[in-house]
Amino acid sequence: NNLKLGLWMESERMLHPIIDQTGVDTQNEVVKEEKRMRYDNSPYGKSYEEVKSYLYKAHPYSQTTIGKMEHLDAATLEEFMAFNKKYYIPNNAVLTVAGDIDIPQAKKWINDYFGSIPKGPDIVRKFPKENPITQTIKEEAFDPNIQIPAIFLAYRTPGRNSRDARVLDVISTYLSQGKSSKLYKKLVDDQKMSLQVAAFNMNNEDYSTYVILSLPLGETQLETLITEIDEEVVKIQKELISEKDYQKLQNQFESDFVNSNSTIEGIANSLSEYYVFYDGDTNLINKELELYKSITREEIRAVAQKYLTPNQRLELHYLPEPQKEEK
Repeated sequence: NNLKLGLWMESERMLHPIIDQTGVDTQNEVVKEEKRMRYDNSPYGKSYEEVKSYLYKAHPYSQTTIGKMEHLDAATLEEFMAFNKKYYIPNNAVLTVAGDIDIPQAKKWINDYFGSIPKGPDIVRKFPKENPITQTIKEEAFDPNIQIPAIFLAYRTPGRNSRDARVLDVISTYLSQGKSSKLYKKLVDDQKMSLQVAAFNMNNEDYSTYVILSLPLGETQLETLITEIDEEVVKIQKELISEKDYQKLQNQFESDFVNSNSTIEGIANSLSEYYVFYDGDTNLINKELELYKSITREEIRAVAQKYLTPNQRLELHYLPEPQKEEK
């Protein structure tokens, strides 16, 4: 019932943003506090930053979006204004309106409020390519906020707009989603070696980052966790998963997809992401589930063989500071 007001507000944000030193200083402190709370002072909060720094050498993915304190301190008002002028423009934006709306009226309001906003120059994104990883990268990182170490096995994988990325999503679910998943049942329930285990594919546009992590329980060594994790991955690479597990995965993805698009906000978010990251194909909202359902057991095995090998990964021992892991 406030669509007109909302559209006006968003058009004003794009057309007449007020960017001044007072606002920048205020928000600078807000971002710094967020960084302290979520990353610097949070247990395992800097693990992703460490993973990215070792896994990417040429691409900007080697850095985190929130940046470093010195970056925030060094930024000038002129830089903030130039950034806004370059990126916050109609030809670099997607406006999604979802809900019980009068479509002709909504289109008229959108044209009224956004039609006069000038298009900006085309934004060219050309990022360097990474050389393939051909041997295991072994590194250590230290965190003063933790008492229990962790192992991170990270692989550089294809961008989100690829079939292989979807297959890796399926493998993640198979390995660690829910208490009946392979790694959770083995390491946490049965062998009681791990406090926590997770596998997930962090999807980005150019590359994705596939991570398997585990926290040891008791006297379990990180190398032992690596061995046990690899054993489960090798099973996927050598054998077809069972028909029962395959059907379970199908059911999980259908449930997840339906839940994520069961609200107006979820639908709007899906439409926006499909447009931005999948070449404008908003109709993926009607096809995405079938794409996942079409993934075969043979594809799961082949993709695991292709990407999840030890010579293509980072092994990051994430340790309490200042203690170093005993050899």
